Amino acid sequence: MNTKSVIPVGTQRAVTRRDTNPFSFLQQEIDRLFDGVSRNIPGLATTVLPSMDISETDKAIEITAELPGLEKKDVELNVTDNLLTIRGEKKNEREEKNKDYHLVERSYGSFARSVELPSGVKIEDISAEIANGVLKVTIPKPAPKQAKQIEIKTAA
Repeated sequence: MNTKSVIPVGTQRAVTRRDTNPFSFLQQEIDRLFDGVSRNIPGLATTVLPSMDISETDKAIEITAELPGLEKKDVELNVTDNLLTIRGEKKNEREEKNKDYHLVERSYGSFARSVELPSGVKIEDISAEIANGVLKVTIPKPAPKQAKQIEIKTAA
């Protein structure tokens, strides 16, 4: 199996494939730079990027995404043109108390992570479950392609 085919493509803004847009890598790097800067400025952070692990067994590809505080209703999973996209939104939670001044802030915002799937994956066989803020997506591997030898006939 080609390992490149299961490497995450990027955030929602950078889902274009490199082979179709020569500037997509530059755009991804610029987006990454500004996302990193905006996370350190209170009130400006609107992008939440969940951590993801991609592993492979003999029969399946497994994607595990950390989505702390999110439930099934907060997450959407789509496959379009062999591109699996995990999309969701973490709501703003903010608490302020003026007496003794107590402030609690958590990161919030919408996110999208995409992974290019290998060709031949049956979309209807993909399964997903979420528990304790961890989303696990299981993608059964396609059957290996069979080589067929074709008999060559002589012309009469």
